Amino acid sequence: MSDKTAQRLHLVFGGELVDPSKNVFKDVDDIHIVGMFPNYQSAYDAWKAEAQKTVDNAHMRYYIAHIHRLRDEEREISATEELG
Repeated sequence: MSDKTAQRLHLVFGGELVDPSKNVFKDVDDIHIVGMFPNYQSAYDAWKAEAQKTVDNAHMRYYIAHIHRLRDEEREISATEELG
């Protein structure tokens, strides 16, 4: 096992919603993947920049997904691994 600290990966993505009161994308094929970031602060900065660009469109939403929470490093198999 390495001495390195566990990465706290975050994915920033967004797109146009069907209805601004729900988290349902109008076109999943048109989701904008901003990128993967090594920590929350850099993800937040990217999220804020994208959100500010689309502030005039009430149907546009950007999100930060906490990718590191999908994987439990203490378990041998996590819910995100393929079952074979």
